[in-house]
Amino acid sequence: MFITFASMYTHLFFDLDHTLWDFDTNAHEALHDLHNELQLAQYGITDIDNFITIYLAHNYRMWQQYNNNLLSADVLKWKRMYVTLQDFGIESKPLAVKMSELFLHILPNKKAVFAHTHQTLDYLLNKGYTLHLITNGFAATQARKLQSSNLSHYFTHIITSETVGHVKPQKEIYDAALHLAQASITQSIMIGDNADADIGGAHKAGWHTVFVNHINATVPAVATYNVNSLLQLQALF
Repeated sequence: MFITFASMYTHLFFDLDHTLWDFDTNAHEALHDLHNELQLAQYGITDIDNFITIYLAHNYRMWQQYNNNLLSADVLKWKRMYVTLQDFGIESKPLAVKMSELFLHILPNKKAVFAHTHQTLDYLLNKGYTLHLITNGFAATQARKLQSSNLSHYFTHIITSETVGHVKPQKEIYDAALHLAQASITQSIMIGDNADADIGGAHKAGWHTVFVNHINATVPAVATYNVNSLLQLQALF
């Protein structure tokens, strides 16, 4: 049971990756495709599932660095592949760059979203909410993900760190989102899975938040609400 002030909100701002779009499932599929297309077994990468596990760990760590302005987008794209290759004893930046380019070509075409994504977004639109996205993902890549997974039509504005020039958790990206949506803080709420970028960043910017806790992680103390599935958003709003 939720004790809420949900009726005060009119603008709902969602994160995309790990909140609506199932990044891990889609990345697994894309990396399997990449492994086959580039015949990575010839380099000694025969256990693709182990490669994926290591890659996802490096990817998470480097996104945290990117979110904290410790790594540029251009470096992030190839270096997460490069350090994964290093763990397999392969020192080759050209191969890492080639893998990164192919991965970013394949990945956005994947369609997996979390359970009840479309159902919940339909529900929220029918209730009269205006929906937006705030994402640190790359603009062109995120646009393709939205199109492939049939999510584009739900969102009035898509705010990316690449176009705004600031990343979550920086206050500036949240200010830019409000300006673009012509919404006030009291009308707005951030809905996302990342305790630092989504919940901590929005809280510091003065917003209320919903922590989407797909993996039963520790709930951030500053989160206004916590849900364990997207379906629970229907009870909240």
